[in-house]
Order: sequence, then structure tokens, then C-alpha cells
Amino acid sequence: MREKKAFQFRSSGEERARFVQALPSLNDGAAPSGPLGTSVSSAPMIEGTLPSASASPPERARPRFVDWVFTPPFLVAFGATLLIFDPLQRAARLLGERPHEYVVGAMQRALVWALRVGGTRFEIECSDAVRPRTGYLLVANHQSMFDIPILGSTLFSNFPKYVAKRELARWIPSISYNLRRGGNVLIDRGDREQATAAIRALGSQVQARGVSAVIYPEGTRARSGALGPFKPAGTIALMEAAPDLPVVPVAIDGAWCLLRFGLRPMPFGTCVRVKIGAPIARRPDEDARGLLLEVREQIEKTLAVWRSE
Repeated sequence: MREKKAFQFRSSGEERARFVQALPSLNDGAAPSGPLGTSVSSAPMIEGTLPSASASPPERARPRFVDWVFTPPFLVAFGATLLIFDPLQRAARLLGERPHEYVVGAMQRALVWALRVGGTRFEIECSDAVRPRTGYLLVANHQSMFDIPILGSTLFSNFPKYVAKRELARWIPSISYNLRRGGNVLIDRGDREQATAAIRALGSQVQARGVSAVIYPEGTRARSGALGPFKPAGTIALMEAAPDLPVVPVAIDGAWCLLRFGLRPMPFGTCVRVKIGAPIARRPDEDARGLLLEVREQIEKTLAVWRSE
């Protein structure tokens, strides 16, 4: 494959700049799919933890002048996008699920554009085996709230859905409405039984509709970029509820840098890299924990390769 940069795919197949779906993690950094279950280990069973991925790049001591220059335009573009698309979503939802999904997709395109206004660059690699208009279970590492629009934008016609904590369903323009009405699920992080049931319902829904679901097994974003241990219960519940959907490993790196100063300012020129791996076919006799361990190892290896370049 030949590499294309500046927000292009390195895949030699059909171009996959497909923009869509929810931004459910606009919070303090805790990913919604996390608190269920124990951690993945390098042993045959999922107990304890795996070592973190290779060390994150060294942090800059202080913001640069150029960061402060480009942060206000980014914040204006980002905030305006959320305000504009809230009423557009409500109007589109009156016409049905799919019109609403396309409007959310347009919102994701605008959010990624806002990141580019702030100087963010993207390098996206997507397997040729990932097909449009096909349902998948996307298992990804989590570095930033911006992971969601970046990933959603890459998989426009797969219409990925998310698990979000209940608190995000109120007061956030565009995001809260989409979480409530866009086919995503809301969980009470302190109620494991409710959370597991909601995740299973999501799995059944995405399989029935032929759309995709995204889950972040780490359970929280990696503030310094290091890959954390996987908490498998939520992911396994999703896999059990959607046994026909292939599992797709997704690695992302560099997104943590966007929040290294808490948006005061946002670092200019940050490069975010994403690799969407080949779908892993499901089998009736599969070892779900072993499959999740395989996905984690793929993500860890991808991060190590990127950081060794």
C-alpha cells in the first residue's frame, strides 16, 4: 500500500473518508464502556493487567505562541458546529433514523474540520476488507474525546453507535440529543447490571440494523497516550449480543496530545494517526476473551511501530 497523508487513507481500495456519528465522551476523560469487568492479561485467562504500550512521546514543557493563536478559531468553529447541528438533528429525526444519521455524519465532518482549523493533521489507514454499509464491532483504544468524531468520520456509512454515561444525555448541544435519539445507549456507571443490559441491547440493535458499535475496553482515556489494561466484561457482552458481526481492531495515537494542556491552548500541528484493522470473523466456538486479547495485542503492536518511526 502506498501512504497518503493530510487526511487521506493509505488503503488502495475505495476511499473511505466517510464522516458520521456521535461524540459521547465530552467529559472528564472517563470512557463510558469501562467499569464493567476485570482487566485483560497476557495469561490465557483475563485476570490482572497487561503491560502498557510503549511510552508516549515526551511532553513539551509549555505551550507555544502559535498554539494560542490557533486555539480561539478552533473553539469558535467547534462550538458553532454543536450549536448549529442541534436543531438540524431534531428536524432530521422527524424524517426517520437514517436522515438523522446523515445529519450527524455532517456534524462529524464539521467537527473534524474544526480540528483542522486548529492545525491538527490526520493519517488514516483503513483495511480494504472494511466495507461501507456493513455492521462491525469496533474495539478501540481511547485517548481523547476527539477519538469519536475522528473514528466516526472515517466510517461514515457504517453508522457507528456508542455507549455513553447517562450524565452526558443533558445540556450538551448536539451531543446530548444524539445520545438520546441516535441509537446509542446510556448507562449508569455505578449499576453494573443496568450497564451490561444496555450494552447487550446495543449489540442486538446494531446487528439487526446492519450498523456498527464502538467500545473502548480500557474504560478511561489514556491521558499520556499509554495503552491501559482492558476491562473485558462490557466488550464480551457486546460480542455475545451480536455474534454475527465481525470484530475490528482500531488503534489511534496522537489524540491525547490535543488535550495535553486542557485546550488552554490546543497544540498546533498535532498529528493524529488511526489504523482500522482487518475484520476478524466470528465463530460459534470462539474464545471471546482470547479474541479480545488478540485485538489488544494488535493495537499495542501498532502503537509500538508508530512510536519507533
